[in-house]
Amino acid sequence: MSNVPQTPIKRLLIANRGEIAVRIQRSCRDLGIETIAVYSEPDRHALHVRFANEAYALGGKTPAESYLRADRILEIAKEAKADAIHPGFGFLAENGDFAEAVEAAGIRFVGPSPHAMAVMGDKLSARTAMIAAGVPVVPGNTEAVTDAVEAAKEAELIGYPVMLKASAGGGGKGIRVVHNPSEIEAAFLTASGEALNAFGDGRMYLEKFLVAPRHIEIQVLGDKHGTVLHFGERECSLQRRHQKLIEEAPSPIIDEETRMQMGNAAVAAAKAVDYFSAGTVEFLWSKGEFFFLEMNTRIQVEHGITEEVYGLDLIAQMIRVAAGEKIDDCTGLVPRGHAIEVRLNAEDPDNQFLPSLGVIGNLRWPGGPGVRIDSGVYRSMEVTPYYDSMLAKLIAYGRDREQARRRMLRVLQELHVGGVKTSAGIALQILQSDGFITGDYDTAYLEKFVAERGKHEIQREIPDDLERIAAIVAALHRQKTAARRVMQSDNTGGTKTNPWVTAARREQHGRIS
Repeated sequence: MSNVPQTPIKRLLIANRGEIAVRIQRSCRDLGIETIAVYSEPDRHALHVRFANEAYALGGKTPAESYLRADRILEIAKEAKADAIHPGFGFLAENGDFAEAVEAAGIRFVGPSPHAMAVMGDKLSARTAMIAAGVPVVPGNTEAVTDAVEAAKEAELIGYPVMLKASAGGGGKGIRVVHNPSEIEAAFLTASGEALNAFGDGRMYLEKFLVAPRHIEIQVLGDKHGTVLHFGERECSLQRRHQKLIEEAPSPIIDEETRMQMGNAAVAAAKAVDYFSAGTVEFLWSKGEFFFLEMNTRIQVEHGITEEVYGLDLIAQMIRVAAGEKIDDCTGLVPRGHAIEVRLNAEDPDNQFLPSLGVIGNLRWPGGPGVRIDSGVYRSMEVTPYYDSMLAKLIAYGRDREQARRRMLRVLQELHVGGVKTSAGIALQILQSDGFITGDYDTAYLEKFVAERGKHEIQREIPDDLERIAAIVAALHRQKTAARRVMQSDNTGGTKTNPWVTAARREQHGRIS
């Protein structure tokens, strides 16, 4: 447990950018906590900079030059007199050394202990800990294999097909499926090299490859007083190359008994490493059985759908835990309604999902009942090659799954993002596919759908008042040049367009470097 004095958090530095930084700021504002932003050069005019009480320059463009600069972030935290640091997700969020340095500096780290990060961050140590805790794991080995020959021997013992996985992996890197002995050598060399390049650690291990599995994850929350709770499951099987596109909560295939079993297993997994803060235990579900996959020791991208169906603010809970508070007794809390999330990415589904770069032009966010948009995007923002392609998270909530699905269809049809290609179109098609409507899909569904999407004919509702719409479009087109001039003249960034903090207050409390 933390040795930092547990006093109220009044000033919090957010060591992140984009959507998650804005999301954290909103919870802080609800709690009456002042926020400190950090930013790279490309993010000088970003929303998280404008919304903060204070903002400090990290310098540089790439993550290595900016948001991964643990030393610089700590310097800023001390200079700004921050009480706590929230790492968001990605970047330094699961870096135990950074968490330890933060605590050593007398600043609260809004996340779990470095010990929990270390155990769960290494896939082999996590498997060993879960076996000891009685949590079911995918059949495989618990020791790293050093070369392709050793991998081949282990694969024979486990039985093909197998998955070669990086011990220090994450984000889909360092993973290969091997169907027969002739593929093992090339797969090992490729996956190990990829892992070494991405994580500085080329160690590999093997797991049994489950046929047609579902990716189900359980949200857990613990405090520093020994309490650990779970808040049901999220269905995350709609993914491509291990990158999720659409998530929903609850899962359409998990019944109450299975939810309780998986929830209890997730709590046992968290307690095995004395876990506190928010975290996610990921499982593979296949033919009525579930197996531990990994634990993400941070807030997940898709946490918003759990918040919608359980009626809580997970970011606020993380901050309360970091301040030493006990989490509320949520005994008997059950999911109410259904939520679906679509990750809006700046990428081109028609060109192998390659990143789409450019300047955001016209921007129209959807709204109405049951709609939540978590975003850090604004008109005239440049989408650069330096960071993740996610622009926003689109969330639709309904009293049941079908209402949530129909609301998400409306969201995607109302949405307009000019200047870059996005994943909205492919998401709209998937949500209207038979597999999604019936809930009959697995982790291979999206890949197959993309490969066959030319065969799909999606029926879309055609508005009756096409002539009126055409007239409106024509009028908007005539105003395009004038609107662009206004946009360019107002694209100064800084405090001028800050809707939350006045220029006078920013002069009093902080600066933008």
